[in-house]
Amino acid sequence: MSDHLVLRAAGSRELAAVMAFWAVAAENAGRPADTPAAVAALHLRDADALILAVEGDRIVGTVIVGWDGWRCHLYRLAVHPDRRRVGIGRALIAAAEDRARALGATRMDAMVLDDNEQAHRSWAAAGYRRQDEWSRWVKAL
Repeated sequence: MSDHLVLRAAGSRELAAVMAFWAVAAENAGRPADTPAAVAALHLRDADALILAVEGDRIVGTVIVGWDGWRCHLYRLAVHPDRRRVGIGRALIAAAEDRARALGATRMDAMVLDDNEQAHRSWAAAGYRRQDEWSRWVKAL
């Protein structure tokens, strides 16, 4: 990991750059496309939910820490392809867990695609386990 890595909340002026980053670094198959309005609504509701990993002025990682007052959910853990396997994902997960604890969360879950084996290894290394007895049910609105 770089000595120049900074973890911080995304600023409102960075949301378009985050979306461009996700187009390159995130798993986007089989899901509705993120929209500028949705990302802006997330930021407006909870400006600290979207954590960035930045090196200089370059976004190299993201995670969203969703907190509904009861449970904490992690989304959009992504690390730039040329910066993977150097600890950025681990640092983002640790920052997300710190934020969740500060909010009062006692449990977290992560949304991970079934066929994203690389992500499975990252989450397992961070102490998460797959919960086979549950399935995600979705409906587009």
